Amino acid sequence: MHGEFAVIGLGRFGTSLALNLARQGQSVLAIDVSEDRVERLADEVDAAMTADTTQENVLDELRLGRIGTVIVAIGAESREASILTTALLRQRGTPRIVARAVSELHGRVLTAVGAHEIINPEDEMGARVAMKLAQPSLIDRLALGHNAELAEVETPEAFVGESLMSLDIRNRYHVSVVAIRRVDDVVSNPRATEKLRSGDILLVIGNHDAIRRLAARA
Repeated sequence: MHGEFAVIGLGRFGTSLALNLARQGQSVLAIDVSEDRVERLADEVDAAMTADTTQENVLDELRLGRIGTVIVAIGAESREASILTTALLRQRGTPRIVARAVSELHGRVLTAVGAHEIINPEDEMGARVAMKLAQPSLIDRLALGHNAELAEVETPEAFVGESLMSLDIRNRYHVSVVAIRRVDDVVSNPRATEKLRSGDILLVIGNHDAIRRLAARA
C-alpha cells in the first residue's frame, strides 16, 4: 500500500490536505472521530471512516501500519490524541508519519514519540505571507533541507536581454537557474546562451541567503 495516504483529523487543515491529495490523483483514506466531518468527505476521497485512532485495536483494524504515508492532522483541540496516535503508528511500523504540530514543544514531543516529519501550517503560512510582503519579487519557495531552497524569482529588469552566460548568475549570486517560466513556455535546463526576457520567472536553486540577494535585485 506504499504510495497511498491516510489523513487523520479532518479539521480545516486535514480536510484541505485530503482534498488536494485526492485531486492530484492520490489514493486517500480520511479518518476522524466526527461522523459529520467524515460524511462531508465521503464522496471526495477513496475511503472515509469514523474512528478513534488512539485505540490500538482501531489502528490494527485499519492496517495503518501498511500505508506509505500517514498524516496526523489533529489540531490544537486534542494534542494528547495527536501524540498518542503518532506513538501507536510508530509502534506499528508505519513507513512515514507526518504530524501536525501546534507549537514548538508539541513538535518536539511528536518527534520524540515517532514522527518522521513535523509540519506547522500556521507558522509556514505566516512565513510565506511575510516573505511575499517583504520581497514581492520572490514569488514562491520550497525548502529542500540543509538550507537549500527551490524558488521562483522575477527576472530583474537589468537582466533583460542578457544571456545566462554573460550574467554569470551561478558565480555572482551562488544560485543555479534550472528553468525559465514564460507566459507561453517553460525552458527546462536552459542553455548558457539563453537570453532573458521581460516577464521571465527564474526557477533557481541555492541557499536561502543567496536567493534573497538575487530577489533583491528585482
